Amino acid sequence: MDSSTNSLDDASADGSAEFPERASMMEVRLQAQEDEITLLKSSLADALRRIRLHDQLLPLLKQQLIAVNPASARVLNQVCCSDGCPSSRKLSSGSAYDVIPHPATRVRRNSEKLVNPEKQRKRLDKKAASSADLLTRSSSLENRAKEMVASTGSPGSRRGTYNQEQSIKMFIRGRPITMYIPSNILNYEDLKMEPPSERLELDWVYGYRGRDCRANLYFLPTGEAVYFIACVVVLYHIKNRTQRHYTNHTDCVRCLTLHPDKVRVASGQTAGVDKDGKPLQPCVYIWNSTTLDTLQQIGLGTFHRGVGSVAFSFADSGAFLCVIDDSNEHMMSVWDCSKGTKHAEVKNTNEAVFAVEFNLSDSSNIITCGKSHVYFWTLSAGQFTKKQGIFGKHKKPKFIQCFVFSLTGDVLTGDSEGNILTWGKSAADVKTLGKGAKETLQIIRQTRAHEGSVFTLCSLQGGGLLSGGGKDRKIIRWSADLAPERECEIPENYGAVRTIADVDGEELLVGTTRNAILRGTFSDGFVAIVQGHVDEMWGLATHPSQNIFLTCGHDRQVCLWNTEEHKLDWCITLEEYGLCADFCPNGSVVSVGLNTGRWLALDLLTREVVCEATDGNEQLSVMRYSPDGSFLAVGSHDNFIYIYNVTESGRRYIRSGKCNGHSSFITHLDWSKDGKYIMSNSGDYEILYWDIAAGCKLLRNRFESKDRQWASYTCVLGFHVMGVWLEGSDGTDINALCRSHSERMVAVADDFCKVHLFQYPCPKPKAPSHKYRGHGSHVTNVCFTHNDSHLLSMGGKDTCILQWRVTGGGGVESRERLVSVSSTSPYTSSPEPGTS
Repeated sequence: MDSSTNSLDDASADGSAEFPERASMMEVRLQAQEDEITLLKSSLADALRRIRLHDQLLPLLKQQLIAVNPASARVLNQVCCSDGCPSSRKLSSGSAYDVIPHPATRVRRNSEKLVNPEKQRKRLDKKAASSADLLTRSSSLENRAKEMVASTGSPGSRRGTYNQEQSIKMFIRGRPITMYIPSNILNYEDLKMEPPSERLELDWVYGYRGRDCRANLYFLPTGEAVYFIACVVVLYHIKNRTQRHYTNHTDCVRCLTLHPDKVRVASGQTAGVDKDGKPLQPCVYIWNSTTLDTLQQIGLGTFHRGVGSVAFSFADSGAFLCVIDDSNEHMMSVWDCSKGTKHAEVKNTNEAVFAVEFNLSDSSNIITCGKSHVYFWTLSAGQFTKKQGIFGKHKKPKFIQCFVFSLTGDVLTGDSEGNILTWGKSAADVKTLGKGAKETLQIIRQTRAHEGSVFTLCSLQGGGLLSGGGKDRKIIRWSADLAPERECEIPENYGAVRTIADVDGEELLVGTTRNAILRGTFSDGFVAIVQGHVDEMWGLATHPSQNIFLTCGHDRQVCLWNTEEHKLDWCITLEEYGLCADFCPNGSVVSVGLNTGRWLALDLLTREVVCEATDGNEQLSVMRYSPDGSFLAVGSHDNFIYIYNVTESGRRYIRSGKCNGHSSFITHLDWSKDGKYIMSNSGDYEILYWDIAAGCKLLRNRFESKDRQWASYTCVLGFHVMGVWLEGSDGTDINALCRSHSERMVAVADDFCKVHLFQYPCPKPKAPSHKYRGHGSHVTNVCFTHNDSHLLSMGGKDTCILQWRVTGGGGVESRERLVSVSSTSPYTSSPEPGTS
């Protein structure tokens, strides 16, 4: 068995890890330590920045005091000296404009020198204490100065009071973040927040979970293929190319089975956790595939961790359902489908279990298989008895992957050695075991089928059999006596065969390990009807004028999708994995940022690389073109934003500057509508503003940017989106947001598998929203299409892309949404701020 087969088998067995709690606990502790260090760094940076601001403002204040009251200058000098603040001494000595090195540089240099984490923590604690002391002193100095200015009656006192009154602070992990209220809002407290009139409806689901799940593809008499990905069970009509969705699940669907009546479906899910980290209760839903109505909820509060396998009985027309959970013992239980009550339960095994089925002719007999075992169970009077399959002279395989029943009642298993084993009853061995010996189930025939694992077996009418291979990627048709009749090989880029569904005896549906579903025949070959990513996704961008979008992720694939035809237009594979992307405004070029600091500009038609560059040696987190396409901003995890001049319709790039000022990695950025300014967020919850036209200059006074208009709004921190944050958020709860082009709503991707839709702007805490589920992992990105007709959202580990249709809504502009409960409107028009 080769390494690729081994990796697939091992991945299938990972679900039975012995110590998930310990690993989870260590991850939580590590995250807490990283968050604490980040907070200490940001506190130090904030304190130093405020001190530097005071250094610059106090000399101007002193000049104003002298102009109004010359005697007040001596008092100010006494205040500065008595505080003992080093920066105050600089002011009194006349060096008012000395530049203090930016804290980002200090923190970065210090962190490079430290190797021992304990020493690093102690140093950061000392720095945090000293920064807190400096912050206290600077605040005291600021308050004294304000009191003195107020006593002189200077015109500046009104402006200072106005600045304080026209800002609001929000706190993330204890760090205060100041938001300046735009000039056109007169009464912030009277703003009324409402959910948007628009709503979302699930329109299309891209992807299929074939990488680590089995027996999850069936064909219905309605002409639909039923399968799942994330929290959604998809019913895809193959000829009409339409989808319906069963969306009652609250976490990732793990297993699926079809009732003998070909109408009812049972699907089981994982437990998952809520936003506080507490485990949720998994269950199985039995539902009608025609009406999508839930008929029964099975086992809520009974199963542990999740549901791994489900099967309906056959001999009694599907009266019972067998369920195996994901606990350490893989508890097996049998339930009455009509009543939803448990009939029997037993511990199965500590090893991974891959499949369970009732005997076709006797519902009291159940078979399970998995890692190094095949068990034959008998249920009588609510009690289970177990017989283990005996391999005898045959080599015991590491995994029994699948099994089916033959017309004669024998059991056929497919294993990791590439063999199909036929199991049958044999007489009791009285000579060896004595008079009390019972009949056993042993291997009566071994058939060599595939090179590598046999991942799936599918019974055909008339007694024929289909088998799907792992390493050789072959589908083989066998006669009833296991003589090979036909075979074909699926293309390598789709991976190995995971499961097979028979459509009409000739046409087949094939689910693959690279999350694709193929349709075809032995004669004509197979084509993909469903495709998706196979690893975590982060990069998402929509075309500025067409109904297409681009995605990229850890699987190193860059994919272009069509939202109208719901298909993959093209896909290329890179040497490194992509994390971010953006289309040039002319629509002919798209840029993709990679995990190595390198980025590429691709021609949309030819898929050729028209330009590539490298900025630093850390991963890139955001790519953003200016509104007119003349600049490209590249945000990196090295704390810098790199600016490029763009010419030749997006095919020539020359670096023109670098924004240096953040003390942590760049997370989001947006351009102003005039293409002169940038707003950026960082990993330590900073909001900074940059004057690109003035040479990437950091705008020290953020108050001046409060009225600036932004071409896009993807920054998760800002006054206009402050209401999207829940109380107690830790700063990583929101991964991405996107304002619609109409500027009437904002979509949010959170860390708890939800997509939110807020009105825009939403500047008040606890703003109401519409919430939508469907993802089974943290939602990494959201983006509206060019005309706001649809919203795209992508999950991280669930490898799922959901396309939502935007419905409802009126013609109300975003400015009119800021309504007042009082007779005086809190909103008035405000001009665009001038160039700083």
